[in-house]
Amino acid sequence: MTRHESREQAFAVVFERQFTDHTFDEIIEAATESRDFVCSGFCSRLLKGVEAHAEEIDAAIEANCRGWNLRRLSKVSLAVLRLAVYELLFEDDIPEGVSVNEAVELAKQYGSKEDASYVNGVLSGILRSRKNPEAPVEAEA
Repeated sequence: MTRHESREQAFAVVFERQFTDHTFDEIIEAATESRDFVCSGFCSRLLKGVEAHAEEIDAAIEANCRGWNLRRLSKVSLAVLRLAVYELLFEDDIPEGVSVNEAVELAKQYGSKEDASYVNGVLSGILRSRKNPEAPVEAEA
């Protein structure tokens, strides 16, 4: 399984988690039993990271949402952002450009053009704030 396919699998689990009280492990178990879902080692690593750092990830997203809050984001955008922000903040071996590109592609595939543009904008803001933590987050006009 490629990393792209693993991200796609992780996206599906993060997306589904938004609609249920089940844990990632419970979702994976049910998906494995019902639809031959296979969670690769990389998929599992992403999910464990998203779960372990959920508060930090959501805080970074919210700080860069330009006047929006997490409840107003599409479920696709939020799931994609949670995966990508985890990668950007906690996975040093993945180039930032790869994480952003993969996130935009997932948003295009499962969401809308607007989702892809929004995801790209939020991730760009996070990257800017990481490079210059003193800079204020740009407000949307």
